[in-house]
Amino acid sequence: QPAGSVVFPQSGGCTMFEKVVVIDCKNHLLGRLASIVAKELLNGQRVVCVRCEDINISGSFYRNKLKFLDKLRKRTNTNPAHGPYHFRAPSRIFHRVIRGMIPHKTHRGKCAMERLKAFDGIPEQYEKSKRMVVPDAFRVTRLKPGRRYCVLGRISLEIGWKHKEAVERLEAKRKERSAVYWEEKKAQLGKAKAAKAAVADQFDAKLAKFGY
Repeated sequence: QPAGSVVFPQSGGCTMFEKVVVIDCKNHLLGRLASIVAKELLNGQRVVCVRCEDINISGSFYRNKLKFLDKLRKRTNTNPAHGPYHFRAPSRIFHRVIRGMIPHKTHRGKCAMERLKAFDGIPEQYEKSKRMVVPDAFRVTRLKPGRRYCVLGRISLEIGWKHKEAVERLEAKRKERSAVYWEEKKAQLGKAKAAKAAVADQFDAKLAKFGY
């Protein structure tokens, strides 16, 4: 579990209900994460998924690429504009995986899908939000050590996603900003701790006079 991260409720546990839950998808397995998110959406939880390009898929890259290329062949022969539509961006692929786990043609399913947002990278409005992880879907806890896996962002790049470099550039800028923000926050926390300790010493001295 990454340092400073918050744990999303595990399957079988009580359902968390916050106004919005932001999930950092990095190093989570695609299907396992999608199933947990789908259940939360149906239960009424609003979910925002960020860093979808870092989602992992079990199995080697070559094997998964062949699967994706096989899916791309499937289209309406007479007019491909009629679908099925094959999205290239990792966030849209993840959105489609979740959609397959929800009865999206019913009113209930449609409302559930409206509660979901998925992004490549971390947009500015979610930069300072507390991001959660899902232990039940973590690659390190679910995949046997030594097993092959691949990253969704790389598959997207190979099948026609054109914004990988742009996302990486924006992510690098965001990490620089967050490093500055964290240093400032640490300084403020240090000052607050020192002030609290100074005040506590005064009270301890006063209480000691009365035998406490």
